[in-house]
Amino acid sequence: MEQLLIKNGTIIDVENGGSFIGAIEIEGNKIKRMIKQSDALPEGVATLDAKGKYIIPGLIDMHCHINERYAPHFVASGVTTVRNAAGNVILLQNLIEKPDHAPTPRVYASDRMIDGTPGQWGPTSYGNFVTDDPEEARKEVRRQVEVGAKFVKLYGWIKKEVMAAAVDEAKKYNLEVTCDLMNSKELTALDAAELGVNWIEHASGFAQEIYKGWNPLVDQEEWSHIDWENPDQEKIKELCEKMLSYNVKLCPTMVVFDQSMQYPNIWSPKNNVIESLVKLNLMMDEWNKNTQYVDSIKSRTAIINNLTKAIAKTYYDMGGTVVAGTDTPALLFTYPGMAIHRELEIFVEIGFTELEALQAATVNAANSINLNDIGTLQEGKIADLVILSNNPLENIKHTQDIEFIVKGGKVYNEEEILRSIPSEEEFNKSMQAFMEKWEAACVD
Repeated sequence: MEQLLIKNGTIIDVENGGSFIGAIEIEGNKIKRMIKQSDALPEGVATLDAKGKYIIPGLIDMHCHINERYAPHFVASGVTTVRNAAGNVILLQNLIEKPDHAPTPRVYASDRMIDGTPGQWGPTSYGNFVTDDPEEARKEVRRQVEVGAKFVKLYGWIKKEVMAAAVDEAKKYNLEVTCDLMNSKELTALDAAELGVNWIEHASGFAQEIYKGWNPLVDQEEWSHIDWENPDQEKIKELCEKMLSYNVKLCPTMVVFDQSMQYPNIWSPKNNVIESLVKLNLMMDEWNKNTQYVDSIKSRTAIINNLTKAIAKTYYDMGGTVVAGTDTPALLFTYPGMAIHRELEIFVEIGFTELEALQAATVNAANSINLNDIGTLQEGKIADLVILSNNPLENIKHTQDIEFIVKGGKVYNEEEILRSIPSEEEFNKSMQAFMEKWEAACVD
């Protein structure tokens, strides 16, 4: 079993906010020992000197939509685990089954989202299941359990009775349920909480509850009296109190709204990861196409930007669970992997401390989905960690100053990871193989 010693680094305790200079002894894919500076170090072990560097756990993106083409970009950005919030578990199987030390993130995945007719993403396909029948929803939940979904995702046009049935069925298998009510015309976040939904993505459905009758699809002129720039803090607090009573968890994905609202002055640091992403034609083509509709995106979808930020801070201050996610690669220039760093910046901009922001992408994220073997640097945990050249507790932007990434006990630099990106031909071949498998299975 391979061993590694990372010595002389400043190890950040993300649970308590402290730090100490010491060493981390890794054996295989696990942390064997955390060693204080004064303790004797093991001999005859491969060593990485991290003097003057800062060591944090691998970051977790709690809401993204990953595929094999850009999976390595996450790890190159220090993101070693992702929560895939809707997609297809079978399509992601190659990534899910990768060994711990692979240069792709660990994937905690839901299967296709369950939506109401006619389906926001079209009729039923490998990525979404469209129904207004509660029994069909129950059947779909059972199918998702069989293929290995870790949670169930519900979407905005779902009917109330269908949501109730899906939640009830998921509970039988101890699966959490999340929902995206961004474009919901009937249900609100409070409705979902009352029905037993565990997670609200994007803090969606809050606006529909606060401003009864509003949704992104109605004539926005009729709602021009809403001061979206300065949300009603009293109404937010009142709603957050109700949501908290149901122990709902939030993944606000503020970056996806912020990038759209800031366009064309988007957050786009110059680094190797983003340069590599720019070369992925399919993704760039989609983002560039979306810029044609930026006015509509701003006025209908991203208009809740400041409301979402206010909800995230208020809910957290009241004791609620708020974690970091990005919705990569949605809307405009939500760079896979790198977008989590902008999300952390936004956490700090709205009043979180650097430590609290870091916790939202490490220990609190891991605890929120009971991934007890990641999220902190402790003996017995999986050796996912990021070695930084500067202290993120002094400035959260330093999470971007990555020297090395350790994934499942294996050390990588950025260049090594980016060299593992599959070609477009390889990716297309993989997609074709999946489609043939999916069609042969005749899944509705």
